Amino acid sequence: MNFMQPIRLSHLSHGGGCGCKLAPSVLQQLLSSHPVATPYKQLLVGVETGDDAAVWELDNGTGNPTCIIATTDFFMPMVDEPRDFGRIAATNAISDVYAMGGTPIFALAILGMPVDKIPPEMVRQILEGGASVCEAAGIPIAGGHSIDSPEPIYGLAVIGTAPKAHIRRNADAKPGDTLILTKALGVGIYSAAFKKSALSPEAYGEFIASTTLLNKIGATLGGNPDVHAVTDVTGFGLLGHALEMARGSGVTVNVKASALPLLKDAVSLAQQGFVTGASGRNWKSYDSAIKLPDGTPDWQRQILCDPQTSGGLLISCAPDKADTLLQDIVTAGYPAARIIGSIEAGEPLVSVDSSAF
Repeated sequence: MNFMQPIRLSHLSHGGGCGCKLAPSVLQQLLSSHPVATPYKQLLVGVETGDDAAVWELDNGTGNPTCIIATTDFFMPMVDEPRDFGRIAATNAISDVYAMGGTPIFALAILGMPVDKIPPEMVRQILEGGASVCEAAGIPIAGGHSIDSPEPIYGLAVIGTAPKAHIRRNADAKPGDTLILTKALGVGIYSAAFKKSALSPEAYGEFIASTTLLNKIGATLGGNPDVHAVTDVTGFGLLGHALEMARGSGVTVNVKASALPLLKDAVSLAQQGFVTGASGRNWKSYDSAIKLPDGTPDWQRQILCDPQTSGGLLISCAPDKADTLLQDIVTAGYPAARIIGSIEAGEPLVSVDSSAF
């Protein structure tokens, strides 16, 4: 096999990162026949609210039961550097455990590679990148599975634990709550620009720093009674994951556009048309449940629907504790964190105010 020509991982796949996810409407159709209620009383969180991970309660006879948190996430590359691809994919997969208020304990690798297109050394670097993130999270990769596939795929299945009282679902937001987002938006826009060689080295560094920042703060949030609901913002974009929170909790989610944290070049790149196909699919899936101001420009809607790979946590918390909680999150290593909106009683939908970015 001749591997002399430069290999761009991002050009070996039809999509990359969480932009590979099925559109929310398609996923809903596929799961429409799945029973909402199950005969397993220990299954505390399943598919009923589109939450981030499954949660199973263990009866340890102590009155303070431990829960097992299980999730899996994998996708195709959105970058060319193999180690970066491995790091991003692993960070993204582990995030689902943190989003439930848990602590990861080990992972299994999921690997699919076109062995006739990628040299073994490049595959090894992908795996090393993933392993480095797991090491930073304090967990081993305890096994996994690999196949020969037409496009490169990498990710993890991750197992975590949490006391039952620390589990945070996306469906427990309360009217009056304040919303906090811990990372900047624009990852999908940056990936679209990167694929077309239009992303500056400075922006690429910002992109990697965000997508490889572990959402460890989630484990701390689970122990805070003032935190009512948590989810991570990934492939369905801010609007999609906020809508899941709205529907699961039976509330209206209000988003203040001017308060949203954005990657430095997100607006200018979106205005130039560097957007993913997934943002359009996202909008078509949930536009009937979104209220945008009349005249909202298309580029602004693209940012709101932009698929986030390894995005931040969306947190619904007690309003009188929001400022203190935000400061704690920033101090813990999430400088982009912002208060971005609120929860109110009403129809389960997402309403974005008229403020510009």
